[in-house]
Amino acid sequence: MTATAPPPVLAGPARPAARPGRARRRARLRRAALPYLLLAPALITFGVFKAYPVVDSLLLSFTTGSGTATRAAGLANYRRLLDDPLFWTALRNTGEILVVQVPLMLGLALLTAVALNAALVRWRAAWRLGVFMPAVTGLVATGVMFAFLLKRDDGAVNWLLSAVGLPAVDWLGQPFWARMSVVLVLTWHYTGYNAVIYLAGLQSVPKELYEAAMVDGAGPLRRFTAVTVPALRPVLLFTVVLSTIGTLQLFDEPYVLTGGGPDNATLTVSMYLYQNGFRYFDFGYASAIAYALTLLVAVLGAVQMRLMGEKDR
Repeated sequence: MTATAPPPVLAGPARPAARPGRARRRARLRRAALPYLLLAPALITFGVFKAYPVVDSLLLSFTTGSGTATRAAGLANYRRLLDDPLFWTALRNTGEILVVQVPLMLGLALLTAVALNAALVRWRAAWRLGVFMPAVTGLVATGVMFAFLLKRDDGAVNWLLSAVGLPAVDWLGQPFWARMSVVLVLTWHYTGYNAVIYLAGLQSVPKELYEAAMVDGAGPLRRFTAVTVPALRPVLLFTVVLSTIGTLQLFDEPYVLTGGGPDNATLTVSMYLYQNGFRYFDFGYASAIAYALTLLVAVLGAVQMRLMGEKDR
């Protein structure tokens, strides 16, 4: 018998080998996309809860109406803002508190930081903790506490004044003293916070600068003005800008302490914004107030950066 050969096996079409360049591009693409995937939750959260409200508020500022019954109004809200005497009252109150409170608070904070940084002070850690403690007190709790302390008839402050023979003061019932009460609360609450910031800046000043100044015969006051203040210039700029922005946005303390009274003497821009938005539901006008406040903050911040920033060399 003659052996027969097996039938040939028909092979399918050959697959092309994977290109190494394409694989490398895919790997690079995955590596490049990974940071964006990791950032995606934060970016989405920022877009939904930060960016969208900012844009929507800007659009609302060009509408008028109460609640959901709104219609386009162009620049009517901004023209109304310029003719609104209550807005200018709130702006004047905020400015007066700012001019008095920020220099007072930052001056006390700087002196406190210099004292806490002195080598002769014992138990410095305990003193620093005590100075910073008011900053961790809740704003509402602070307002309620001072509302009791500053009562005219049975407040602790007036009791102390009467103990030394001074007349009682109607702290929360007279316009001038009501504004000074707000200044007092803000100074008490934030002086220690700024003192800790200044203390951190003082500890970074080289001791050689003070030693050189002492060799030149500079006294304590001269060393403070010629060494300490220039060395703390960036920190001073930071606290001035931050305190200015915070005071322009002032709401919690006067709202709890005086409710904006008496006779709108402690009404601030943020409180007026709140009243229009959440008491009268005029969200368009409230948004216009918010953007006017934003513009004011930006202008003052730029002026302060210009005046206190480093000069071009």
